[in-house]
Amino acid sequence: MDSNVRVRFAPSPTGALHIGGAHTALFNWLWARHNGGKFILRIEDTDLERSTKEYEQSIMDGMRWMGFDWDEGPDIGGSFGPYRQSERMELYRKHAQELIDKDMAYVKDDAVFFRVPEGKLLTFDDAVYGHIEVRSERCSVNQDGTIKDIVLMKRDGMPTYNYACVIDDHYMDINTVIRGEDHVINTPKQLLVYHALGWNVPTFGHLPMILGKDKKKLSKRQGATSVFEYNDLGYLPDGVFNFLALLGWTPRETGEVFSRDEAVAQFELKQVTTKAAVFDMDKLNHINQEQIKRMDPYKLLEIIRPFWEKFGLNPQNYGDDYLASSLATMGGRGQTTLQVAEYSDYFLSFDVVKERYDASEISEDRRPVLKGFYRQLLDNAAEWRAPVLEQFTKDWIETNGSSMKELCLPLRWALTGRKVSPGVFECAEQLGKAETETRLKHYNLVD
Repeated sequence: MDSNVRVRFAPSPTGALHIGGAHTALFNWLWARHNGGKFILRIEDTDLERSTKEYEQSIMDGMRWMGFDWDEGPDIGGSFGPYRQSERMELYRKHAQELIDKDMAYVKDDAVFFRVPEGKLLTFDDAVYGHIEVRSERCSVNQDGTIKDIVLMKRDGMPTYNYACVIDDHYMDINTVIRGEDHVINTPKQLLVYHALGWNVPTFGHLPMILGKDKKKLSKRQGATSVFEYNDLGYLPDGVFNFLALLGWTPRETGEVFSRDEAVAQFELKQVTTKAAVFDMDKLNHINQEQIKRMDPYKLLEIIRPFWEKFGLNPQNYGDDYLASSLATMGGRGQTTLQVAEYSDYFLSFDVVKERYDASEISEDRRPVLKGFYRQLLDNAAEWRAPVLEQFTKDWIETNGSSMKELCLPLRWALTGRKVSPGVFECAEQLGKAETETRLKHYNLVD
């Protein structure tokens, strides 16, 4: 552990927090928390035309939904602020002038350009990719292969990315820069600025690219446009967190399903792979389902409740104990909370069962046997508990013939309106004897 670790996530407030940004934020957050260091949020709002306060707030809301708490930032302050680039303009102008005075930069058409030298070997040891070397004359080139000087300050007076992030990282004491693989080509340009200003260079670690299942660059359609869309689709923050952590990293001590605390304890930056990661929705669904199974039923209830209401159900008609117990009865069925809410609707409403099922497939010659059994089950089972109901049924079959399928399939349909559900006796126990009898009577399956 290195409690001196200081990392940053530096989004531009030109859109909501998307999967790529969340992935970068996650690995920075993990490294800070693993080391007991600091995770800093910096807003890079130098794109004056597209940056908005609304997007800035949306990004912070998305990070909170993901569970990424930050130690310093524009909303909470800190000793290394300000934490918005638009509030740091004096620093950018100051050091641009310093480089001009050293004849390392010059002004042309109201913009400031850094003179890229020839014959300088730029090297850095990437925490993920290993040792990288680039000749200075190759780090910024025109189309014809000649050296292209680097813009530091644009004509509108705003700093460029490759300049501003160097200034900010230095003054914010950032000593580890973790960002996407697409920034590897920017690092040599930034090294030139670090060296020109005589500053220490941070450790760099570049994360693997995320591809769609078609092995092409992840599109918004494949990865959704913001993390909030995953909330609306029924994904847990812990599910998305777990899945994103696996895009480029594999824990050594646990399987692929783990808690945040387990991820923090195990994470090592040097274990991040250089191989492009694939955003596989099937894998996300599996991970999310496993995280749902791990949830406390009462906490899960608070997430499921709005979905029930969206479906026109009335959870307020039931106590939390009954609702949480109903979710526990589901036994982890459903890959999203949206599916869990849908699949469990019969615990809150008999009307939805009647809409799905009319018992028309039960012939009249079968009804006497079913009626006889269901009446005895209701009247003679020693306790209304699933194991007792199941054993009563087995004993009845042994004495009277028939089969579990013949007796239980109509019962399942009558109670849930679905062909697939948790164990039918577990459903009957959860609904209670009185409600079970009501539903059977509706379908003329008990007198």
